[in-house]
Amino acid sequence: MYKQAAQAYQKTSQVAVSPRELEANLLMKAAARLQLIKDEWEEASLAEKDDALVYNRKLWSILVTSATSQENELPQGIKNNIASLGVFVFKQTMSVMTTDDANKLNSLISINRAIAEGLRARPQAE
Repeated sequence: MYKQAAQAYQKTSQVAVSPRELEANLLMKAAARLQLIKDEWEEASLAEKDDALVYNRKLWSILVTSATSQENELPQGIKNNIASLGVFVFKQTMSVMTTDDANKLNSLISINRAIAEGLRARPQAE
């Protein structure tokens, strides 16, 4: 009975979350995974490192594709900024993978957290 109630609540809570909040949550999840890998760099397996980096890269692929689509009503300048950030994220991810340098995760973690905070901020009324 408890399990069914918990599952029903989880489904309802997922529906009630705004797209902005969902994006913010996913970015924070990716940042947390990257932070964990950074903190445990020497002990983490190559597969664990790869999993965290691939998750982040897939998330950014979806964000960039969605934000820059023709149907998206964001101003062109914001679309361009998101696309540029995405390119940086992809290049930085490749750099982490090829240089085996945990410190290069700092920028990826910071970007994810900053974008998530921005998404969670309430728009100012004009």
